[in-house]
Amino acid sequence: MKLFKPSTPEQQLASLRPSETQKVSQKIIEGKTPTPTEVINYFNGELKKRICFLDGGMGTRIQAENLQEEDYRGDRFKDFSEKDANGIPVSLKGNNDLLIFTKPDMVKDIHKEYFLAGSDICETNTFNGTTVSQGEYKMQAIVHEMNKVGAQLAKKAAAEVTKEEPHKPRFVAGAVGPTSRTLSVSPSVEDPSFRNVTWDELVDAYKQQVSGLVEGGVDLLMIETVFDTQNCKAAIFAVDQYFLEAKTERLPVMLSATIVDNSGRTLSGQTIEAFYVSVKHAQPFTVGINCALGAAQMKGFYKKLADMNAGWCHVYPNAGLPNAMGGYDEDPEIFSDNILDYAKDGILNFVGGCCGTFPSHIKAVCDKVKSCPVRTLPELPKYPSMMLSGLEPCSVDKEAGFQWVGERCNLMGSAKFKKLVDAYKWDEAMEVCVAQCEKKADILDFNFDSDLIDGQSAMSKFMRLCVTEPTVARLPFMIDSSKWPVVEEGLKCVQGKCIVNSISLKVGEEEFLRQAKLCMRYGAAVVIMAFDEKGQAATFEDKVRICQRSYRCLRENIDFPPEDIIFDCNVLTIATGLPEHNSYGIDFINAVAEIKRTCPCVSFSGGLSNLSFSFRGLNSLRDAMHSVFLYHAVPKGLNMSIVNPGLPRYTDIDPNTRKLAEEVILNQSADGKHVERFLEFAEAVRKPAPTAAAAGAAPAKDAWRSGTYTERLHYGLVNGIDKFIEQDTEEARADLNVPLYVIEGPLMQGMGIIGDLFGAGKMFLPQVIKSARVMKKAVAYLTPFMEEERRAAALANNEDPDQPKYNGVVLMATVKGDVHDIGKNIVGVVLGCNNFKVVDMGVMVPCENILDKAVEEKVDVIGLSGLITPSLDEMVYVAEQMKARGMKVPLMIGGATTSKRHTAVKIIPKYDNGVIHVLDASRSCTVVSALMSADKQTYLDEIKEEYSEIRDEYYATLVDKKWKSLAEAQKKKPELDWNKLPPKPKFVGNLCIKDHPIDEIMEYIDWTPFFQVYQLRGKYPNRDYPHIFKDERVGPEAKKLFQEAKDMLAWIVKEGLLKCSGVVGIHPANAVGDDIEVYTNENRDTVKCKFYGLRQQLDMGESTYWCQGDFIAPK
Repeated sequence: MKLFKPSTPEQQLASLRPSETQKVSQKIIEGKTPTPTEVINYFNGELKKRICFLDGGMGTRIQAENLQEEDYRGDRFKDFSEKDANGIPVSLKGNNDLLIFTKPDMVKDIHKEYFLAGSDICETNTFNGTTVSQGEYKMQAIVHEMNKVGAQLAKKAAAEVTKEEPHKPRFVAGAVGPTSRTLSVSPSVEDPSFRNVTWDELVDAYKQQVSGLVEGGVDLLMIETVFDTQNCKAAIFAVDQYFLEAKTERLPVMLSATIVDNSGRTLSGQTIEAFYVSVKHAQPFTVGINCALGAAQMKGFYKKLADMNAGWCHVYPNAGLPNAMGGYDEDPEIFSDNILDYAKDGILNFVGGCCGTFPSHIKAVCDKVKSCPVRTLPELPKYPSMMLSGLEPCSVDKEAGFQWVGERCNLMGSAKFKKLVDAYKWDEAMEVCVAQCEKKADILDFNFDSDLIDGQSAMSKFMRLCVTEPTVARLPFMIDSSKWPVVEEGLKCVQGKCIVNSISLKVGEEEFLRQAKLCMRYGAAVVIMAFDEKGQAATFEDKVRICQRSYRCLRENIDFPPEDIIFDCNVLTIATGLPEHNSYGIDFINAVAEIKRTCPCVSFSGGLSNLSFSFRGLNSLRDAMHSVFLYHAVPKGLNMSIVNPGLPRYTDIDPNTRKLAEEVILNQSADGKHVERFLEFAEAVRKPAPTAAAAGAAPAKDAWRSGTYTERLHYGLVNGIDKFIEQDTEEARADLNVPLYVIEGPLMQGMGIIGDLFGAGKMFLPQVIKSARVMKKAVAYLTPFMEEERRAAALANNEDPDQPKYNGVVLMATVKGDVHDIGKNIVGVVLGCNNFKVVDMGVMVPCENILDKAVEEKVDVIGLSGLITPSLDEMVYVAEQMKARGMKVPLMIGGATTSKRHTAVKIIPKYDNGVIHVLDASRSCTVVSALMSADKQTYLDEIKEEYSEIRDEYYATLVDKKWKSLAEAQKKKPELDWNKLPPKPKFVGNLCIKDHPIDEIMEYIDWTPFFQVYQLRGKYPNRDYPHIFKDERVGPEAKKLFQEAKDMLAWIVKEGLLKCSGVVGIHPANAVGDDIEVYTNENRDTVKCKFYGLRQQLDMGESTYWCQGDFIAPK
């Protein structure tokens, strides 16, 4: 082999020096961890030349091993016998993180498979490696060891592959999953402010995980599959806390969100743009998207992220969307073609795969895109603008214009709000908040500083309420308090990027910087008041001096982002009668202009109510002053203000009022008497005007109130308005007479509309929960009336009237092996709001415990939930066991991996008494109500027929049909109990029936096929005979056709036109294998004839494979 030799001494010397890549590779081979700077420098260099690669689905690859309980236990955990809170033994199957102890070679080999396929970075097998998630398995005590060992395994794999390919070092990212709990969604029906985990608990859990991963030697950290940005922010906070305490350089952090559907939002409601704004403070090495969607569905959302992200991006989608069986259909070729579309657009930096992707997928991607152009970093603007976020992003720039900060949720800005908070009337307090949104506020200010109110508790309570109210949560929040613990409590409750109002130098530089650092770590912008150790800045000179000092302090000491600095130069009261106050207005305006010139990128805010404080009670005059002030201050740089939205436009103000206000604000007039004139004018305004009040028209926003009570109830439910719900419900009750009819009629119709909107992506999760709570209020209003009827009926039947009466009892459980329960909790909220008793068994519940509890509680419906693919098999098993026990309770199926098709194909064949797939939480109430109705059986028959069609269509349309061998199919034949003898027939042989009277058999005719021939088909619950007559659309025509048919039959009978004859044969027979032998006599010694049976052989998984001979007793 000919080697290249440098031609000059300098070249020869350079060739002897190891390159940076070689240095990094050597460290990895030796089992050492490159420094964070070395890792970043390596990839910064590589990403200028090529696309880099992540690994594929660790869980997917593990599932392919088809591991059982004993594999997860191994020797170390074979005697593990912990029980959950209900005394149920904990199963370890499905806890993939444990495999680093029980199957370490397998885990390491999987890492190597991905590295050898081309991955630059592989993630550790620690997705559930927090005390929160492992607590579900009672394994929280080994979390630190779990993460450390998981990291060491991956690092060994990286070292072995790097040794083989030293030109391409391999790196390990510590996988940090989202946990099984959420900070932004309440699991409680009664209290939307309740959380089953706190910020501090999550931070502690994440910090323990990070500690183990770092000790194990990971090169990067990947905070992934983020469905709740607040959880992600807690993880970021924990990472920073760990490295601050360790006093070492922080590892590069990668952040990855999960967009749950085509609405483009996370589970907690944020858009991808809002997510990025919320986490940008972490200064992540990469930001990207993974899971939930395939590459084709994810591309649009990823491109939005790539367009706004100034740093590197990554994407690792699923292998398409889950199919009906819970698997993924995109093979390596299809998957890599979809990724190639990204590469051709030049938008890739890092790319990998998530659920459904194997090493072969990653290799195919590497081969196809390795020569494609890499995404280049966009140029940063010289003067970036501030970005905020709620559920949606908010840009504070010139294009966005002036930002109105609603002040009515401030105890000092609204007497009404303070009165409601004092009385703990949180729902009514929320109405004040919603009203601010309706008045087009851009940002919402929240302040709970009061002498008799626990501000910390009130802030926490109300923030958690606000993030569950979609109208409110859409906007950025301003956390306003003079007490730092209250501010910090608010920041722990909100997933979006907030504004802290405020900090200042009055506490001294050291404390000022400590608070500013925490604002950075929470990801908040901050209002800096023009205060210092000497007090409040009143003059132009003091305002400029203090703000410039604050700016230098923040930028030079902690590198605080300048675009996240908002100066409040103190709007002070003018026209007080004291000459020294006359220039306060113009001094503020001029100070804003000067600070903006000398402190690039900053924003400005001000509380306008102070300006006109002298004129309390004269609201119209105060509004005019505020409008004039803004007219002059905004062009100078004021871009937000705490003020009640809805001020009059500058041009709409009476010219005389406008002129007088302008003179006093700018402190200038020809004669210098402007203050006196304004005070005289204010006194004249103070006197009541003798004008008659005119009756005004109802506001346009209340136009819906003119509809029927049904229309009003629907509107209130869909829009989450409960103000009139009791009034409209009462009107419906008075008209329908029976309270239950109101629930089953207009209210349930409204919930059905919500389900349709949610399914179409026109409503998202928080809105559905809010609508459910409106429903609960309506039901609560009707409850006393229903209770009165119930008690009267109970007394009339000699029953105890004091027993509680629910609409029904629903048992819910996340199946064995699955720790995810967020969706299940939401369903529980919706059902609870509709007066169903919910028996929630939690997560990882074994089948036996579910069924035992169902019997104990005498439940009406069982609901199973699951997020991961193995849960589908467990659901099938539960259905099988329900049938084995002879249960009659309907079974509901729900969860991210479930589908109507999978339910039809895999689960319904296992259970005969009703299996229904529930698409989402909003539809759960409709389904359960139908299962509790008098028409339950009709509904189940309808479902069975629909699912049968889905199942037949599925098998008929399979492109690549698979067949069982006859021997395999025969092993799956049904097992029937032949010890149970059927009734003995009255005769054996043939019986001829001749000319039987037709009128005697007319009552046995099933008319449903008759109507179907004429294409008359009603909708549930009026689909089949005789219910079809009640159907609004086809009922009248069905009645007419039915009468015509009966008339024709009567004519046939009268005229004797038809004769009804038949032959019935009952003969001795036995099954012989799949065939049926028919005998000449009871001795069964002579075969009269033989029917040859054909057994089902189309591959239907673990289903039963039937043959006609199965129904005849074997010989």
